[in-house]
Amino acid sequence: MTDKTILRALRGERLDTPPVWLMRQAGRYLPEYRATRAQAGDFLKLCYNPELAAEVTLQPIRRFGFDAAILFADILLLPQALGVPLWFETGEGPRLTPVTTPEGLAQLRAPADVHETLAPIYETVKILKRELPKDTTLIGFAGAPWTVASYVVAGRGTPGQEPAHALKAQDRATFAALIDLITEATVEYLSAQVVAGAEVIKLFDSWAGTLQGADFDDFAVAPTRKIIAALKERHPGLPIIAFPREAGARYEGFARATGADCVALDNSVSADWAATHVQKDGCVQGNLDPKLMVEGGPRLTSEAKRIVQAFKGGAHIFNLGHGITPEANPDHVTQLMEAIRG
Repeated sequence: MTDKTILRALRGERLDTPPVWLMRQAGRYLPEYRATRAQAGDFLKLCYNPELAAEVTLQPIRRFGFDAAILFADILLLPQALGVPLWFETGEGPRLTPVTTPEGLAQLRAPADVHETLAPIYETVKILKRELPKDTTLIGFAGAPWTVASYVVAGRGTPGQEPAHALKAQDRATFAALIDLITEATVEYLSAQVVAGAEVIKLFDSWAGTLQGADFDDFAVAPTRKIIAALKERHPGLPIIAFPREAGARYEGFARATGADCVALDNSVSADWAATHVQKDGCVQGNLDPKLMVEGGPRLTSEAKRIVQAFKGGAHIFNLGHGITPEANPDHVTQLMEAIRG
């Protein structure tokens, strides 16, 4: 049985000092990341260069001593591996060729065929397994099917995922088939990450909060449950974190409904509410407002300590409510670590 703090928390253990890592901890707020990304040439080249992707994953571990490293990659590498053209427009983010018809869906690759494209990602995991400090947990990840599908349907990020909601309303069969394809491919992708050395898996459903009622059950809960069940069948004991961002009241019961070992929380719900309604089912992760990493000062320290106090009755992994932003000050991360670890 390992004594890595994050794995202990994921088993449901209450720790006096919670383990900590930050979403997007390898990113543009770090000067060393910016230098490595410039060396790679562009974002996708960085993702697919195992040595450089491992380097940027390791940078925040060296600087801050986080309890976990999360693989540096992108949630849209999976649709690219399925045959959806992907590129990044400078200053505007990702672009994909939209898939919105049965004919477009039929042209995509089978789930088992993603590995050729994604092989460099598995190589990054192997390097990290070798290079990380022995007490640092390695987290692999993928986007959850609803969030990935919302990009595939729209061909880009959209404010309220309107194109995906429209396709879901107009041609539910085609939309459901796309979700099923992404679900199966995600199992293949994440399983290969585990084989390569990932110790924990995280599913990012960044746009789960735009799903309501039965749609939340059908397209946020059900695919997550299928992925978790399949991964745990292949890899018994594998800990899995689910992040249905902005799920609000639907955070309650999400772990029970999906089989997740931990539910990550955004900062739109209070830590006190989540301690009562979500932590009763197991480990929770979160949920400091990322804006405080820009602001710093006394409020950063007091809010971090308040969250630690709120969750002290059960298993807790400290994190932000969403990814750290490019404007964040690295000195404020150091301040955060001191506030948590004393």
